Amino acid sequence: MIDFAELSKYFVLVVVVACLIVGYILKTSFESFPNKYIPTVLAFVGLVLNLAVSGLTIENAVYGALMGLASTGMHQAFTRFVEGQTEEK
Repeated sequence: MIDFAELSKYFVLVVVVACLIVGYILKTSFESFPNKYIPTVLAFVGLVLNLAVSGLTIENAVYGALMGLASTGMHQAFTRFVEGQTEEK
């Protein structure tokens, strides 16, 4: 079973918020930038930022990339919530 208390010590709010901002800028300001590459860019941005904030370890690199990817999912969930869209089946 996953212990979320254990995972929360690796969660860095600053990294997630920064990734959300970068993703928003890529999506809204650069129309020529393909949306399909945004998660990859955010994974890399999260990796680099978390290494800068938390130190140079493999764990921090992996958790940083995961935070970047999580910010993509958070953006999608928030957008759907605000626009009132539901998942079509």
